[in-house]
Amino acid sequence: MELRIRRLLTMFVMLALFFVALGCEKMDRSLGPEGKPVQNTSFLQDEEATSKEEKIKIGFSMDTLEEERWLRDRALFKAAVESLGAEVEILAANGDDALQVLQAETLISQGVDLLVVVPHNAEAAATIVKKAHLAGIKVLSYDRLIKNAEIDLYVSFDNERVGELQAEAITKIVPKGKYVYIGGADTDNNAHLFKKGVFHVLQPLIDKGDITVVYDQWTKNWLPSNAYANMQEALIANEGKIDAVIAANDATAGMAIEALMETGLAGKIPVAGQDAELAAAQRIVEGTQTMTVYKPIPTLAEEAARLAVAMARGEFIDTDRKVNNGKVEVPSVLLPPIAVNRSNMDETVIADGFHSKVDVYKGETR
Repeated sequence: MELRIRRLLTMFVMLALFFVALGCEKMDRSLGPEGKPVQNTSFLQDEEATSKEEKIKIGFSMDTLEEERWLRDRALFKAAVESLGAEVEILAANGDDALQVLQAETLISQGVDLLVVVPHNAEAAATIVKKAHLAGIKVLSYDRLIKNAEIDLYVSFDNERVGELQAEAITKIVPKGKYVYIGGADTDNNAHLFKKGVFHVLQPLIDKGDITVVYDQWTKNWLPSNAYANMQEALIANEGKIDAVIAANDATAGMAIEALMETGLAGKIPVAGQDAELAAAQRIVEGTQTMTVYKPIPTLAEEAARLAVAMARGEFIDTDRKVNNGKVEVPSVLLPPIAVNRSNMDETVIADGFHSKVDVYKGETR
């Protein structure tokens, strides 16, 4: 009897030792070589996959890529968004309102987290905002203000100040005389802001009788060919007797200068533009264009990208300024523009790396 009891006790002890050893083995397997717990890699892989799935995606609907300036915006904005760990899908409508709406619908259907829009037509783009908001997507208006829509943020330069800088520069050279104003596209709100800034400076001189605006016309769709036709018309109407030209951007200024060249007046009549395009910078150092207005595009693209990604992540954006777009007071970030002429070319666009010295001076030693 005692022998049977001893055997049973021995079996119980052996079973107990077996289970203890098994538990220790499992514990050892969950520890690293230094006795530290080993992370559950399958969980980390699942978490990483989820993180990738939740990557912020920005939609960028652009008016056009037919001008040098907008090619820069596209490249800089894309790089800035990607540097923030997000991705961006970019579509350009090349001045076609219906196509821009269709492309915006495509971006919305792709499930972008936020839509950034450079409108071709400030009024027509309101449709894009409505469609985006119905899908629960916020809209950032980039450089150009979308009119009569409840946009969530507007990021641009102080475009009235752009016009003021143009007029201030030209009136210092020509305080009295006959002026030609060649505007941008009537459908672009920025074109109206540029003009407002120009005439804010000119109007007191017009009222005094010192300045007469002998030609004032919009440039349909911002097409340089239309600007060229406008300048030719101004020259014919005034028999070539013009003292100064202010053009809404460098592309229109370039075509105005081409028309002036044909009459032997290029370099004799001051011409203002804006955007600091390479061709304009070259014309300034050559003497056929008087000035341009530099709007540091890298600053705009990087700031817009930062704000777009932050908004897409649900962060609140607080701004000091608001701009009325005909429907609401839009929270706005407006960056300062810079007047550029021959004397400060090196310290501005070249120093910033916007253009190289070799390109601006066409390889000449200066």
